[in-house]
Amino acid sequence: MEIQEKEEHETGKVRPAGRALALFAAVCGLAILLDQVTKEIATKTLDPYEPVKLLGGALYLSLTRNSGAAFSMFKDSTFIFPIIGLAVTAWILWMTRTLRSIPWAIGLALVLGGALGNLIDRLFRAPSPFHGHVVDFFSLFDPHGQVFPIFNVADMALTFGVILLVLLELTGRQRDGSRLSKKDK
Repeated sequence: MEIQEKEEHETGKVRPAGRALALFAAVCGLAILLDQVTKEIATKTLDPYEPVKLLGGALYLSLTRNSGAAFSMFKDSTFIFPIIGLAVTAWILWMTRTLRSIPWAIGLALVLGGALGNLIDRLFRAPSPFHGHVVDFFSLFDPHGQVFPIFNVADMALTFGVILLVLLELTGRQRDGSRLSKKDK
């Protein structure tokens, strides 16, 4: 088995996993850290009744607590979101067993970091464990989320991660670093 892995590495078919996994862990950790630090700053410094206008009104810092999913959907089903977050975490960790691609490492790490950032809120924030509300505070073009839903760093990481993963799939790039040929697509 070791000889086959060496041959695949030398021919460029499969890349070593170490670099991709290290980058995966670093990006995921950074996404979680940025999310939690910005949420802590937002909860300590922003008044929910006094949004802060930035960039001439293109961005507002407007503290809200979201009991629902994206776009505040399913507000009465908060218990299900931690379960979904744990399932996403398990799925992504399972996917990393064949991870050799740097772009895939970044995309999966952003999705996992975003999912875990919001899962932390669901598990540990008020009103109670597994029913916690997610802290959101970025609002585009309106202080109260009337133009676009209010979001946080975890939401941004999730969104950009999913976009990157879709682009990788569409271009035939695989988690192991190989590419599908046009005839394989």
